[in-house]
Amino acid sequence: MLERIELVKPADIEARSMEIIRQELQGETWPEPEFSIVKRCIHTSADFDYARNLCFSKDAAKIGVEALKRGASIVTDTRMAASGINKKRLAEYGGEVHCFMDAPEVAEEAARKGCTRAAVCMDRAAGLSGELVIAVGNAPTALIRLFELIQEGSIRPVLIIGAPVGFVNVVEAKELIMTAGVPYIVPKGRKGGSNIAAAVCNAMLYQK
Repeated sequence: MLERIELVKPADIEARSMEIIRQELQGETWPEPEFSIVKRCIHTSADFDYARNLCFSKDAAKIGVEALKRGASIVTDTRMAASGINKKRLAEYGGEVHCFMDAPEVAEEAARKGCTRAAVCMDRAAGLSGELVIAVGNAPTALIRLFELIQEGSIRPVLIIGAPVGFVNVVEAKELIMTAGVPYIVPKGRKGGSNIAAAVCNAMLYQK
């Protein structure tokens, strides 16, 4: 069995993975930076469905790249997504990652209002200054509350990465946020997750 294992140096593993992904896509490509996002989502999940289900509003990826290079910050709904984003690269541009999920006052407010902490986190995001990319990788309630805040005029993100995963209100929340009038990157359907939200952010951060 060992003779069938390809020996790849640690520094070359990602490059080799991307080469395999390009081969399996059989020549299918997207304009950049969309192609980099598609490849990184496949790379982080080993799921080629992301070649089919990733939906980009007009120029969304380019808008996101340019905003991050101007110093936009990223708000996530999970610690997992926040941990997966390359904060060093983001800081080089002047941005930072915000995640309010662990704040005691967020849990208290959610309990008082009878809503999820993720929804309250979007209220916290509305209080931030500067340009924001919102990267949701878990809770559809975050997208629903974000939509409400956009309609109220309380927040205007430069880009929404809407990638909650699951079965309850996930599809509906994604479809809702695609009507908010804000640039978006959304994996349609039930798939997504914190790893996908972070992968989209990193793909944009790694653009030259």
